[in-house]
Amino acid sequence: MTGTDINRAIDAVWRIEQAKLIASLARIVRDVGVAEELAQDALVAALKQWPEQGMPRNPAAWLMAAAKNRAFDRHRREKMLDRKHRQIAYELEDEQAKGPDLDAALDDHIGDNLLSLIFTACHPLLSSDARVALTLRLLGGLTTDEIARAFLIPEPTVAQRIVRAKRTLAEAGVPFEVPRGQEMVERLSSVLEVIYLIFNEGYAATAGDDWLRPQLSQEAMRLGRVLAGLTPGEPEVLGLVALMELQASRFAARTGPDGEPVLLLDQNRGRWDQLLIRHGLAALARAEALDKPHGPYVLQASIAACHARARKAEDTDWPKIAALYAALMQLTPSPVIELNRAVALAMAFGPAAGLEIVDMLVAEKSLQAYHLLYSVRGDLLFKLGRSGEARAEFERAAAMTRNERERKLLLERAAACG
Repeated sequence: MTGTDINRAIDAVWRIEQAKLIASLARIVRDVGVAEELAQDALVAALKQWPEQGMPRNPAAWLMAAAKNRAFDRHRREKMLDRKHRQIAYELEDEQAKGPDLDAALDDHIGDNLLSLIFTACHPLLSSDARVALTLRLLGGLTTDEIARAFLIPEPTVAQRIVRAKRTLAEAGVPFEVPRGQEMVERLSSVLEVIYLIFNEGYAATAGDDWLRPQLSQEAMRLGRVLAGLTPGEPEVLGLVALMELQASRFAARTGPDGEPVLLLDQNRGRWDQLLIRHGLAALARAEALDKPHGPYVLQASIAACHARARKAEDTDWPKIAALYAALMQLTPSPVIELNRAVALAMAFGPAAGLEIVDMLVAEKSLQAYHLLYSVRGDLLFKLGRSGEARAEFERAAAMTRNERERKLLLERAAACG
């Protein structure tokens, strides 16, 4: 292999194994920031040695052994005195005494380690922005530059969020472990929220020139599948996986030839990914078979399944979707969910039925800057023949959105009102 080939191989191994490596190291040193530094040190060593010595038989295990050696050297050098650090040093010395079993190095507690890393990176102690950035950095393997470009924010801002997040976790003494009982239920919702935030930013970008950012959605789906494999008895995890796969099945149909947005009812359903739909429906079936109460992600996946099962837009079971949104409102009341219920009611029973609810939501403070409220209202007014009012609503929505593709679509809809 040439030097260039080896560097590409190192990059591929790093992308795949980074999260496992950091998770295993964090179990030992109890600090995700230190674990990431040690993993980076091992990567630097690989970049120096592999081009000269050739690729090792088990690259991932080589990285683990190198990182553990550096952890041992670090703790021995710093001569930590308090009991916690002595325990860490003891575990490292024990690992050192055993010698690097390169075949098993990454297998030890790897499921628990990854799960612990997910729960640590998504800890509710951190802000939502910090949780997203840290998760993409530690579990997704994205660089700060890649995260910054994905979310259209300056790279120093992302770097600061990650540094502050790691410092916050360390100073608060957040344990590197999987929570138990009720705490796990509470923390799991935070984990799922972060993964779905990442997915949604890829599915419908909040700002910039592109309507979609598939890399983010694909990364969220990968994280969701990993989490589902680690927590097979949690219906909400399966529900989120199902929801993401069913929504992602529409990616190819969501944009036109020039990248312009194509709304759900106008999409060519022949372009929907049937394999993703089958996977999503299977994940939903597994969630429902667990015989546990349906949470918000299972209900949202059920809504997505109604769309996926309809071969044509007019075949959609809108009354069922409206009922599912009503159940979702009972579970997690939200003005946005109520807006979605209004759309479903309008499709099932006519635009007037939906407009009645939307007109009440206009007074909702939390939706004052939510452009989709005015977009929906414009659509319903247009269907009722109130074109002048509809045009004003579309223009208002266009002025609020930060996505250029969406702004253009809304202005086109305003112009169509005459």
